[in-house]
Order: sequence, then structure tokens, then C-alpha cells
Amino acid sequence: MSFVENFPCFSIVLCMAAGILSTPMKAKQAKCMTMGLVVLVTCLSFGTLLHVLSTGSSFVYTMGRFPAPWGNEIRAGVLEALMATIFSLVMLCSLAGGMDHVFRDIAETRINLYFILVDLLLSSLLAIIYTNDLFTAYVFVEINTIAACGMIMIRRSGRSLIAATRYMVMSLIGSGLFLIGLAMLYDITGHLLMENAHEAMIRLVQAGQYHMPLLVIISFITVGLAIKSGLYPFHSWMPDAYGYSTMSSSSILSSLVSKSYIILLIKIFYRVIGFDNMISSKIVDVLFVFGLVGMVMGSVSAIMAKDIYRMIAYSSIAQIGYVYMGIGLGTEAGMVAAVFHILTHAITKSLLFLSAKGLNDVSGRKKNFRALQGAAFRNPLSGAAFLVGSLSMVGIPMLAGFISKFLFATAAMGANPGKVLITLIVLAVSTILNAIYFLHTVIRIYTPLEESAGTEGSRGRMSVGAAAALFCLIFLNFALGLTSQPVTDLLQTGIEMFG
Repeated sequence: MSFVENFPCFSIVLCMAAGILSTPMKAKQAKCMTMGLVVLVTCLSFGTLLHVLSTGSSFVYTMGRFPAPWGNEIRAGVLEALMATIFSLVMLCSLAGGMDHVFRDIAETRINLYFILVDLLLSSLLAIIYTNDLFTAYVFVEINTIAACGMIMIRRSGRSLIAATRYMVMSLIGSGLFLIGLAMLYDITGHLLMENAHEAMIRLVQAGQYHMPLLVIISFITVGLAIKSGLYPFHSWMPDAYGYSTMSSSSILSSLVSKSYIILLIKIFYRVIGFDNMISSKIVDVLFVFGLVGMVMGSVSAIMAKDIYRMIAYSSIAQIGYVYMGIGLGTEAGMVAAVFHILTHAITKSLLFLSAKGLNDVSGRKKNFRALQGAAFRNPLSGAAFLVGSLSMVGIPMLAGFISKFLFATAAMGANPGKVLITLIVLAVSTILNAIYFLHTVIRIYTPLEESAGTEGSRGRMSVGAAAALFCLIFLNFALGLTSQPVTDLLQTGIEMFG
């Protein structure tokens, strides 16, 4: 076994160990440990990606060298390693870009607790991406939920406590359905490792046994993870959770946490249930419909939003709809488009939240659109970053969002004939709606204030970390937009290896 094959395990264990070691540390010490950890995990994930590309195959790492069914397994292929690399990099940018606000918004006695939550959240994200065991996935889903909830409520303001409570209630409903589905699956198949469960599923389907229980299992697992990822109409927790958290938390929650549940769902579709079985069950058709509705209703809600944070939050609902619509197409091209959009949204949404906070800081810390007028002149870098993120979400060429929409349109042409026209129409309508609320905000921040109106805030001076984070996310957005073919080739290889 190559030494590199230890990297996924090292990444998860190091994150959990850092959470323990940060407990007695002071705020700045915990910050340094966490930032160093995220850099290290990014490097380890990238090293894993290079290894699987060089070997051309995935590998399985057996924890403690105990074979199934007693041992636990980690599986890494192109898709897992790529997701771990991008997620770690976005986490690094989100923390660097929002570090000033962490120390400003959170009481000093709780700052080390915030970094403990970040460490645990990163460990859970990596474990969800890499694990080959269903119950381990559930355990880390719960760790993910608890850490995310703590990151919302750590400001201890009234609205953040309400947002955290709402988030926890919806997440527990989703977790409960997911756990019931796993318990029923274990009862029927007798396995928790994904490959073993998949083999048992194939035998049951071929024998024509347990048809209705299997449909119930698929429904529970799918609905549970859809609730946790914020698919419309299970989105009610998102605007408050994103709008009343500290900046780093909003960026991490919107960019990474909801996407991890979709990645887990895709893993289960391919490696447990079998994608052909998913198509025959018609569950993908249900996801397709809810995805289309979410694309439109999320955008309509964003147009009606009264402040920039809620507008970006409602935009996330629409973008989650895009992902589920791609999955619902029921084709490999649709899945590639969906996974590419996960990457696009992770990078772009972090960019939008970080830049929006920079604009807010120079507007008297007010987030309504009127107060933001002219903010791009008071903080030019945040204004430029928000412009790039907005144009990407609208789908302007050379940016990642354009490639996402092009991939969705191309995938629709090869899908079931009944889905082609409706997909193209909703894509066009959603793009127009995206343009309405994003470009309205861009125009507002680039409209100079009248002299008689005065200024709502002083000219912004950004920290080096925040500026570096914005530059990095802008670069990644252009990189995905201009070098999309190698990335889509990687995704296609990864999905084939995934199955």
C-alpha cells in the first residue's frame, strides 16, 4: 500500500484531534492551529487526487486493518479526492476572509469554541466524502449538524438563536428519516458497507423481493438528505441560518455543508442502490420536479428579499434546485452537470457572502439595499468580487456559472424526451430571474451616492487575509470557467470510478 493512501484517514483524524487540542487554547492559538490544519488537509487532499490520477483507479483503506463486516472502510477515487480538495480550499478562503468578523462578532471566551466547531465540521465533511460505511456516514452527518448549529448560534443574539433552533429542528427531521431508511436497509440486506449492501440489493431486485420496502427505503433516504440540503420546499431554515451567522459561518454553511449531503446522496444512489434502480423507482423524476420548482421559487424569493444576505440565501435555494434537476435528468451527463454545479456553487457562494460582508462594513453595517448604494466605491475589491460572483450566477461566459448552465442544457438534450423542453424553459426563466436580482444589486452598489446624501460608512480597508481569500475565489471562478473541459473530464472519470 502506498503511503499516500493514508492521507484521507490522516485528514479526518487530524481534524478531530485538533478539535480536542483546541479546547484549552486561547483564541489566537486555536486560530493558528485551525488555519494550519486546513492548509495541511488541503495539501493532503490534493496529494490524494494526484495519486488516484496517476494510478487510474480508486483505493480502499481499511481502518485498523480489520476486514468487513467488523472493520470500517475509507474509499477514495477521483471524485472524492477532488471534492475534498475543493471543500478544504473553500473552507480556508472562508475562514481567512471572515477572520476579522470572528474576533469582532464572537465573545473572546467563545472564540476557541468556534474553532473547535470548525475542526469538527471539516472532519465530518471529509468523512462524508470518503466513508464507505453507511452507519459511519450517519454518525458524521450528525456531527456535521451539531457543529453547523453551533456555528450559527455562537453569536448568542436573539435572531441567531432562533435561526439555530429552526435549523436544528429541520435537520433532525431529515436525520430521522435518513436513519429510518438506513435501519430498514440494514434489516433487509444485513450490511452497512456500501459495496456489500449494493450486492445484496442487486440480488433482491433480480429476485423481485421486497419491492415496496425498497421503495420506502429509497424514499426515506432521499427525502431525509433533501431536507438537510435545503431542497425546496424544505428550505425554510436557510435564510435565517445564513443571514444571522457570522461571515465565515454563512460562507461555510452555504458553500459546503448543504453540498456534503448531496454528495452523500449521490454516493448512495451509485454505490448502494444502483443508479439504474433509482431510475426505475421514479424517485429521480420526483427530484427533477422539485428541482425545477426550486430553481424558480428560490429566484422569486430572492427578488422579493429586502437585504443582501437574504437575497444570497434565497439564491442558494435556486442553485440547490439546479443540482437536483441535474440528478433528476437520470443520465451520466446530468450527473456530471450536477457535480460541476456543486463545485461552482461552493466557490461562488463563498465569494458572494464574503464580498457582501465587505460591502456591509462600509455601509454603516446595514444590509438593506438602500444603505449599500455606492458601496463598491468605498470597498473596490469587495465590489469587484461581488460583481464576478453575480455574473457567474447569472451565467456570463468565461465564468464557472456559464459552464454549469451550458452543461445542464447539453445534458437535457440527451435526457428523456419529456424532460427536454421543460428543462430548457425553466433554465431560461431561472437565468432571467437570476439576472434581475443579481444585476439589480450590482447596479445599486455601483451607483454613486448624491453629495447631499452623504456616506453611510467609511472607505473600507481590508485585511490581507480577506483580500487574499477574495482574489483566490475570483481566480477559481475564472479557472473553472476557462478550463472547464479538464474538470468535466475529471468528473466523468470520477463518476465512472464512483459507480
